[in-house]
Amino acid sequence: MSKPKRTYARPEETPPRRLASLEHGAVYMDTSVMTVRRYISSGRLTGYRLGDRLLRVDLNEIDAILRPVPTGGGDHAA
Repeated sequence: MSKPKRTYARPEETPPRRLASLEHGAVYMDTSVMTVRRYISSGRLTGYRLGDRLLRVDLNEIDAILRPVPTGGGDHAA
């Protein structure tokens, strides 16, 4: 009797990572490199180690933590 074939669920489509240096991430966020490091330390951003020394951030993750600022007006521009 043969073994049944295993079927694996396909992971949801995720966009490819857009890894960038901490410096580029800071420019992208219009902040300092220290702020990017604090976000990584606090868990707001994921840091990706490349080799022994290089640290990268995913620009998609930065986009994901941005949130709109509510406006005071009742009518919203379309």
